[in-house]
Amino acid sequence: MEKHFAVIGNPIEHSFSPAMHNAGYKHLGIDAIYHRFQVYPNSLAEAVYGLCALGFAGWNVTLPHKETIIPYLDTLTPQARRAGAVNTVKILDGKKIGHNTDGDGFICSIEGELKEFRDKKAVLLGAGGASKGIALALAEKGMHVHILNRTLQKAEELVQTIHQKGGTGSFGEFRPGDWLEDVDLLVQTTPLGLKGEPFPLRLNGVAKKTLAVDIIVNVQETAFLREAKKQGCRVLDGTGMLLYQGALAWEFWLGGKAPLEAMRKGLQDQMLQRMADKN
Repeated sequence: MEKHFAVIGNPIEHSFSPAMHNAGYKHLGIDAIYHRFQVYPNSLAEAVYGLCALGFAGWNVTLPHKETIIPYLDTLTPQARRAGAVNTVKILDGKKIGHNTDGDGFICSIEGELKEFRDKKAVLLGAGGASKGIALALAEKGMHVHILNRTLQKAEELVQTIHQKGGTGSFGEFRPGDWLEDVDLLVQTTPLGLKGEPFPLRLNGVAKKTLAVDIIVNVQETAFLREAKKQGCRVLDGTGMLLYQGALAWEFWLGGKAPLEAMRKGLQDQMLQRMADKN
C-alpha cells in the first residue's frame, strides 16, 4: 500500500525535501511519495486534520509552524519536548507524534568541521523553532551557547531552557558586539537570506577560527555566508543539516537505516537543476 509523506510550511516552494526523500524511496523500492504543501499560519489546524484524514503516514514541519503545531499533536518525543519545537510528525495507531531531528541533524552536519565541542562557544542568530533544537543539542555537547535575537524575551526563554537542561548559555541583542572576538561556531538560524535579501548584521572583527553556518538551503550563497567568508571564516550552508535531519526523520517514520547517499544524490541533482533553471 502506497505511503504518503510531506513537508508543510510557508513559504515552501524552495524546499528540496521532496527530491531527497523520493530519491531514497526509489533507491530502496519503497512504495511511497513525498509531497510539499504551502500552509498559511491561519490554516495550520485544517492542514493537520486534513493530512490525517487523507491517510498521510507522516510529515515534516518547517517555518513558521515548528512551535505552533504542538497543540494539534497528541504526544511529543523527548527530543521535541526538550526543544519545544517539532520538525517531524508520525501517525502511529491514529496518534499524531511530534519529533525533532533538527539538533541531531545539525550536529551530524558539522562534525567533520568542528572536532571539539566541549568548552567551545557557539553564537546562534535567532531564537525560533530551528534555533531551539540546535541550541539544546550544542549545549548537550558541552558548548556555551549565546543567543542573539531581536526579541530579547524569546532569547532569554531559550537560555532558561538550556540552563534547566544542565547547559550553559547567555543572550543578547541581535547586533555586533564583543562576542565577535571569541566565537568558535556562528549559526544563522533566521529566514533572512531565503529569498536572496541582504543580511543586516556586519561581522567585522569575527575570530578567523570561526566556523560560520547558515541553515538556509539555497542554490545561491547567502549574504551571511558571503560576509563570513570575507572575514576569513570557514563556511557551511544548510545542505548537510537538511540531509541528516531528513535521514533521521526517515528512520523515525520507516525504521531501518536511511539510504543516505541516494538521498544526498537526489538533493544534489535537484540543486543542480535549480541552478540550471536560474541561468
